[in-house]
Amino acid sequence: MPVQFDTYDENTGAIDLTEGSNAHTVLSFLAEHPDQGFTPKEIHQETNIPYGSVGPTLNRLEEHGLVRHKEPYWAIGDPDQLSSYAAMESTITAIEERLGSEDPDDWLGNAEPVNDT
Repeated sequence: MPVQFDTYDENTGAIDLTEGSNAHTVLSFLAEHPDQGFTPKEIHQETNIPYGSVGPTLNRLEEHGLVRHKEPYWAIGDPDQLSSYAAMESTITAIEERLGSEDPDDWLGNAEPVNDT
């Protein structure tokens, strides 16, 4: 589907933390070793995430305070920040389940438009 290129922004700010996603895999691995830092290469070797995806994933996680970084090492983030983020994600999921998605067609029940003529 074509997009308006000048206004397109692929970074919506959301992180996919569903099980099996790169972000979930990295966070799970780092959480298993809370007192240790790892290089991107070590994270790649331990998680089998493609090496080229490790850096961008870590950067997105860092933007949300979910990991810490001291060149060249990465570690799990502050437990309070992780809890806050998890609570926010849980709340958003609950709202979406109760109210539906952001798609206006879903709000209208995919009803066909009424023709008043």
